[in-house]
Parts: sequence; C-alpha cells; structure tokens
Amino acid sequence: MRGNGKRGKVLVIGGGISGITAAIEASEAGCEVVLVEKNPYLGGRVAQMSQYFPKLCPPTCGLEIHFRRIRTSPRIRCLTLSQVEKITGGPGNYKATIQRGPRFVNARCTACAKCVEACPVERSDEFNLGMGVTKAIYLPFEMAHPLQFVIDGGVCPGSECGKCVPACPYEAIELDMQPETIELDVQAVIWATGWDPFPAEQIENLGFGTYPNVITNLMMERLASVGGPTGGVIQRPSDGKEIESIAFVQCAGSRDENYLKHCSGVCCLGSLKQARYVREQYPDAQVFIFYIDIRAPGRLEDFFAATEKDEKVTLIKGKVAKITEDASGNLEVEAEDALTTERVGEKVDLVVLATGLVPNGAGGVEVDGGLRTDEFGFLTTEQEHPDLLAAGCAKRPTEVATCVRDATGVAMKALKSCRE
Repeated sequence: MRGNGKRGKVLVIGGGISGITAAIEASEAGCEVVLVEKNPYLGGRVAQMSQYFPKLCPPTCGLEIHFRRIRTSPRIRCLTLSQVEKITGGPGNYKATIQRGPRFVNARCTACAKCVEACPVERSDEFNLGMGVTKAIYLPFEMAHPLQFVIDGGVCPGSECGKCVPACPYEAIELDMQPETIELDVQAVIWATGWDPFPAEQIENLGFGTYPNVITNLMMERLASVGGPTGGVIQRPSDGKEIESIAFVQCAGSRDENYLKHCSGVCCLGSLKQARYVREQYPDAQVFIFYIDIRAPGRLEDFFAATEKDEKVTLIKGKVAKITEDASGNLEVEAEDALTTERVGEKVDLVVLATGLVPNGAGGVEVDGGLRTDEFGFLTTEQEHPDLLAAGCAKRPTEVATCVRDATGVAMKALKSCRE
C-alpha cells in the first residue's frame, strides 16, 4: 500500500468493454483510475451490437450495470472526447499527457432534446455507420454514458447560429468551450484500445461502396438493433425491401495476403448470430454462408451445430471471387465450392461482408521506448515494463465474455504496480 493508505493511480486507454471492466475492477480494489475515451460516450464496439455472445442479449443490459458502477464510484474519473498523446517516465512513475476536446455541452444537460428541435444543421450519424443523420447537437445513442448531448464542432457554425443556446432551459450549452491539456502521474497504464473494422471498400471484387446492398457485419448489427436507423427492421438499404435471400461472405479482408493476414476470430460466430437475426424476422428467408473454415471454439460449437441444422441455412465452403448487381439491385455472389469444385452462383437481396478486425495497437500514443506488437499489429503481453499492459482485443481478436475476463486479470496485474 502507499503511505496514505491508498493504492496508486491507473490510466486506462479506451472506454470499450475491456477498458470499462479494467477501470471498475481496479477502482473497486482501491486504485484511483482515469479512463480515457476518444468518443463522446463509453461502450466502444459493444454498444453498437444488437446482441452479443455468449448470452445473445442486447448489450445495453450489461453496459448499464457497468455504467451504474462507474457513476457511483468515487475513484473513477472518465475523460471522454479525449486522447492520450504521450507517456513518459519509467516503471511505477509515468506522466501521461492527454488532449481533451470540447463537448460544448456542460453537466447541467438533462438530455431533454430541446436543443435538437432548434438545431438546423444535420450531420452523418457515425454511430450508425452513416446509415442516417443526426443534428449537429446529438445524443450518441439512447443509453449513452455520459447521458449528455454533444455538439459536432466540425459541422456546427457555433455562435454564428447559436439557436440551441436559448432553446436549452438548463443553460447547458457553452459554445465557447475550449480544448484542454491534462497531465497525470500514474503508476500503471492499461491499453484497451480495441479494434476497427477493415475498410471493406479496399476489397475491389466484393462491391462495397459501389453496390448499396453490400454492407458490412457491423452495419448489419445496427440494422438489427432496435436503436438503429431502421428501428431493428433488417431491410435493403437501396429500397427498403424485405429480405427473401441473403449471403454472408466470411473472411472479407481476413486471412488474405493482400489485406489482413490474421484470422479475426469472431467473424464466423458473428455471421452465424446474424443469420439468426434474419431467420427470426423472415422465417422463409434463404441464408447462404460462404466460408473458408468455420471457427466456433469450445462451448460455441453447439451454437454452430444448431445453426447448421436449420434447413434454410446453406453453408458453402469457398472463397467468394466476385459480386455483381443487376438493374433491380439484386446481387449475384460467385464462388467455387471447395468440396465439389463446382462454380456456385447465388442470387440474393443483400450481402453482408464479415470484415476483419484491425488492431488499434498503441492507439496513437507516443511512449518512451515504444510498445511491442506482434506481426499483425496487436500489442504483446510482454512489454519493456511490466506495468504497461494490454487488455482484450488490443492484444488479440476475441469475443465479449473473454474480453471481460481478460480485462479483470489485467487490472489485477496493474494493482501490483500501484503498491509502494
């Protein structure tokens, strides 16, 4: 223990499920924690899911429990709209420099949405991956933490407009907020920087960005979510048509020398889960899954086996060569069946690309001596100093339950560096 009877301070970089878990566990063991997140909300990629493994329940139920623990913790300080620029120093004695962007909305906000009614400016909704718009002042999603509106300074004209200011009955809008630099002394740093989806537009033969009815697996999660752009109704983006047939294309950008060489681990199960989304909404819909190998480790093998038995689900072992579109917006998926060596062509209403996970690594943080990564860009478990730690998908692709367990273990390691 430190001389004042308290443990030291831990910096957690990334406010997704791994970062939230690590922050809560370290704080409840007595540490002071600073949780830094670049977005205006906590929850990361999990917040964008419709359902997640292994419980297949909406992420809001699990996240709300975590958010409540954060709200009631006297030891966690959350810095959203913030990025760690650099970390200097050595074992047990680091200095972190953080740049915090302006939210333009203060803590008096009650999320009443009066400001939205007054705002005349629209922006692309990045939480819904561009499948819709919000006003320049917006709530990222309905259960966001902090439950507080934010203004997109990139599109808001500021005081030249200012219509939101008199519309707010709580004087919560401050258009003159400025960025700030924060410096912290910490004893350990946890990178929970997560992942980004592989940019599917780079895969020329699969039609993403050219054909509106070719979407990514993350876009599919938002379509299936009740808080998504269609209220949870899975439909074709081009015309709102109901789904009669759909193809899932596995390893879109993964296990490919031209793109990502690694297996992204969770994509197979993600598509199997999304096939169930479709079958629940459209009992007569035909589902095709084009795969190289189906990877469903351990207890999740039962989930794969149950999906495979569905007579409306057809699994085709073969890498997709090409996707084309006809004048009606229907798509044809072409591949070679590796088991029969025959050419396969399936016509469908919608194609979902299971894009791979791109590691965020150090998250753009400048670190004295740098951080060690593996050949794929994930942080390794062995860094130069034992109190520079990685959690969850920062070090390997994995599903939510494993991220939670891993982040708990990493928090316990951080505690060792917070004792004198």
